[in-house]
Amino acid sequence: MVTEMIEVTPKAIEKIRQTFAREGVREGGLRLGVLGGGCSGLSYQFRFEPKPRPNDNVIDMDGVRIFIDPKSRVFLEGMTLDWQDSLLQSGFVFQNPHAKRSCGCGTSFSA
Repeated sequence: MVTEMIEVTPKAIEKIRQTFAREGVREGGLRLGVLGGGCSGLSYQFRFEPKPRPNDNVIDMDGVRIFIDPKSRVFLEGMTLDWQDSLLQSGFVFQNPHAKRSCGCGTSFSA
């Protein structure tokens, strides 16, 4: 298991837990990945999966499991996943040191 690849803030962990509970997810985890496409060339993949794939890096943070495939790891290593709640918007925030440029939507970047 990889434990220091990314940081997930306590607010983000709590929001993931709340979402799992609301959706009735009892097993599995959150898949974080990077796909080609989006406004800036790459976009974050963010979805729930019942189990990790054989080559996934699996991170367990306070009982929340996160699955990252080897190709995405290159783009996500050192990233912080946070949850922001403000008057203007609420959502997950990706603070990625590999992002040279990012889109206004916050889910697309170029490396």
